[in-house]
Amino acid sequence: MDFVDLFPFAPEVGYPLLVLVNFLGSLVPFVPLPGFLLLATMAVGDQFDLHALAILSAVSATAAKQIIFYASYGSRKIVGEKTRQRLRPFEKLVKKYGATAAFVAAATPIPDDLVYVPLGLARYNPKKFFIATLSGKFVLSYAIVFISHYLGLSLVEPFLENIDDATPIYIGIIVFGVAMTLVIILLFRLDWEKILGRFAPWTLDDDDKN
Repeated sequence: MDFVDLFPFAPEVGYPLLVLVNFLGSLVPFVPLPGFLLLATMAVGDQFDLHALAILSAVSATAAKQIIFYASYGSRKIVGEKTRQRLRPFEKLVKKYGATAAFVAAATPIPDDLVYVPLGLARYNPKKFFIATLSGKFVLSYAIVFISHYLGLSLVEPFLENIDDATPIYIGIIVFGVAMTLVIILLFRLDWEKILGRFAPWTLDDDDKN
């Protein structure tokens, strides 16, 4: 199977499809891969403007991540006091390195919601979060676009040459999303006072006014 077979309709639909798939893929926690694949597919050849692809990808992904951030930001009000107490040291840790963490998460293909959800819970500065996330998404989008365009997906296609049906790929994406959701649930369950007390004791200082 060729890489472009994953999205054989991309050239016909064009930029609106990229915005839709990338936004929805980024909005659903932990499963942005369809957006990455579509962006890479459309970057091959000269049918689409590379800068337009990167900009639309970065902006649509950032818009989706703002929703996740603000949902986490508001959910702090409904989290139980015991859970809040367990999370407070972790919130302080991610808040201290918030901009750097948000940028790195956005600029690399890691499950970035593992960073964004705690930042929202910690009520990190929304403007700083937006700037860091948008900057990181620009870096990642341009990297995907230029690598795909100039290398012709030669780094990825060898992994697909023995695959005849794309269904297992999408099943794997869903399974990965479920696994990462369980990680977030675990994050809420851990006793971060005991964990961070050994490595970052300053997170235990009771100076949080919120």
